[in-house]
Amino acid sequence: MTTGFATPPAAARYRLANATVPAVLLPGEIGIDAGEGLARVDILVADGTIAAIDAPGRLEADDAPALDLDKGQVWPCFVDMHTHLDKGHIIPRHANPDGTFPGALAAVEADRDAHWTTADVRARMEFALRCAYAHGTKLIRTHIDSVPPQFPASWPAFIEARDAWAGRIDLQAVALMPIDLYFDDAYVKQLVTTLLEAKGVIGGVTFMIDGLDKALDRLFFEASRNGLDIDLHVDETADPEARSLKAIAEAAIRHDFQGQVTVGHCCSLARQPDDEAERTLDLVQKAGVGVVSLPMCNMYLQDRHRGRTPRWRGVTLLHEMRARGIPAAVASDNTRDPFYAYGDLDVVEVFREAVRILQLDHPVDLAPEVVTTLPAMQLRRPDVGRLAIGGPADLVLFRARSWTELLSRPQSDRTVLRQGKAIDRTLPDYRELDHLFGV
Repeated sequence: MTTGFATPPAAARYRLANATVPAVLLPGEIGIDAGEGLARVDILVADGTIAAIDAPGRLEADDAPALDLDKGQVWPCFVDMHTHLDKGHIIPRHANPDGTFPGALAAVEADRDAHWTTADVRARMEFALRCAYAHGTKLIRTHIDSVPPQFPASWPAFIEARDAWAGRIDLQAVALMPIDLYFDDAYVKQLVTTLLEAKGVIGGVTFMIDGLDKALDRLFFEASRNGLDIDLHVDETADPEARSLKAIAEAAIRHDFQGQVTVGHCCSLARQPDDEAERTLDLVQKAGVGVVSLPMCNMYLQDRHRGRTPRWRGVTLLHEMRARGIPAAVASDNTRDPFYAYGDLDVVEVFREAVRILQLDHPVDLAPEVVTTLPAMQLRRPDVGRLAIGGPADLVLFRARSWTELLSRPQSDRTVLRQGKAIDRTLPDYRELDHLFGV
């Protein structure tokens, strides 16, 4: 049984002593300033909850047994707000032939048509969730391919997974399909029925089609009428003419939409003239739209041409969004499928790569928000992703004391606590999936 580098005392009440925490995740100004947005604290855990947080040596329960972390970092468990659990781990069956976006689309379609039964999707979801849990994730939103006739297979698999993992990982799901399907009345009726039964989120992939505004009007109408939030894949391309983000913000304003609107990718925004991008961001801010960037997947897919070095990073304008107060998070996206051949639903990896790719350092103080509080708010779970007194002691402990120590290594020896107790962090063996691939 692998639990990590440190094991808390076997007591109902104990202290995590001499801890370093990201100050932005604390409930107010607590602890001793350690520089770079970090604070030194002691954390009192009682009966599986965070009973108190204070500067080292100041807790009233100093007589409780202690685990001295020697300035190691403590984080809340993570939020991964944009994943594709239904696609995950199909790379042994259908690899992307050339690493491009069209290649990924074709490979996934072929695999889905040939193999995606409820049992197949459920088995791959289970494997992925075991990985995410071992790495320290508590809340996941997944997009579910919902093109006909996939409804009867994938959504029951998701519901089974959600119910089976309740109390360990909280799961949300979004319907994923092309935006032009909103012109099909029979399809929309089936879609809405499925989402209401599954307590899902309405969504899709937007691109520049004739009648885009009408399709968005139908989407926002159905979302408003049925009390559904919206989550969309948007402008996942280097083409600066892809401007559906602007159309989405305008639709949200036009409909005075009261639900949560989340948009992912928004790659083309970084390819547009600055003044045009600024006008679009003004609309996004006014509409109250939240954003999630997927840096690892977009680095993999965007600007890929055989024999040619990529010229850009493929990510959106996260700094400009944050400057406007637009909630902008990062997430895993695809895992071992044709859209991204790698990954393990490890939010620490996502955070580390996001800091590098998006230059979220200098200063790094607010960077932890992108995998904790910001995605939690977009998913309507403000109770997750923060160090809250009275909240569950769902924590991740690192030996790393500083940012450079945390971001320089994979932190494979981290300890994950759920309700104050260390979990088994043993990762599932890929061989467990061999039966799905005819091995």
